[in-house]
Amino acid sequence: MTFGITMGDSSGVGPEIVLRAFRDGELRYPVIVFGDLAVLEACNRRLGLGVSLGNAAGALNVADLARLREADITPGRLNAKSGAAARDYVVAATRAALDGQIAAVVTLPMNKEATRLSDPAFTGHTELIGELCGVRDVTIMLASEQLIVTHVSTHVSLRTAIERVKRERIQRIIELTCQAMAKLKEHPRVAVAGLNPHAGEHGLFGREEIEEIEPAVAWARERGLPVEGPIAPDALFYLAVRKKRYDAVVCMYHDQGHVPLKLLDFEAGVNVTLGLPIVRTSVDHGTAFDIAWQGVASIRSLVAALEFAARSCQR
Repeated sequence: MTFGITMGDSSGVGPEIVLRAFRDGELRYPVIVFGDLAVLEACNRRLGLGVSLGNAAGALNVADLARLREADITPGRLNAKSGAAARDYVVAATRAALDGQIAAVVTLPMNKEATRLSDPAFTGHTELIGELCGVRDVTIMLASEQLIVTHVSTHVSLRTAIERVKRERIQRIIELTCQAMAKLKEHPRVAVAGLNPHAGEHGLFGREEIEEIEPAVAWARERGLPVEGPIAPDALFYLAVRKKRYDAVVCMYHDQGHVPLKLLDFEAGVNVTLGLPIVRTSVDHGTAFDIAWQGVASIRSLVAALEFAARSCQR
């Protein structure tokens, strides 16, 4: 199997991360980098990495889209050209995955502000890839060695997130989570978090658990899905991480899942898109303009994202 890695925004840490991970022998599967050869060559020279680029044996294979010249590169600074190019890398890799040319897509970080300078409607990797795949009902899974979480809602206000805690949406996220976990482990155990303190305390602190979450869990269990809940969030993550009682947690909103996972493993978290006809994983960090092209950015999240993609394709 060959995996596609998108280079990300050239002004960020993407180019150096893929070069350093390859140099260090941490990319343990055949890969093709969808990006710009001129950018990778420039980064390679600046950091003195000595990585061979091209199609020769032992070289890092690059699908050169030729969107940028060396003169276009501005490490650490917002750049409309690099933002547009980063979008093109994702489009090319996604189409290659849909055509069966690569087993999965692993994405390095884009800068939303830079990409929106040429595509004002752009909101993120997930939405772009979903559109290219012809699907809308997707969600984010975050994974680390210690914890896996999915989300009923992500990048919305907390007020809106509460409004989106609805039975149908919860059912779909439970279903997607169980499907994904079945590819990773035999007999997975999935827990559903409550929304309110103490999971509502039987309606004392809110009725979302009674009216929306409990019916969704009952629906899933009737269909044989390995799910329990709703469980009070303040106890649930202890049960999942310390007691190993659950393999994944369905969370009701962004920070409910992101905070514990990033506390446990900020550098090696993996972002996975569920609901696609292809496998897509991503690093769980941004472009980090402040340290771009300095040779200090961690490669751990990229290595973990590639490993997770491989595991997802093997079952």
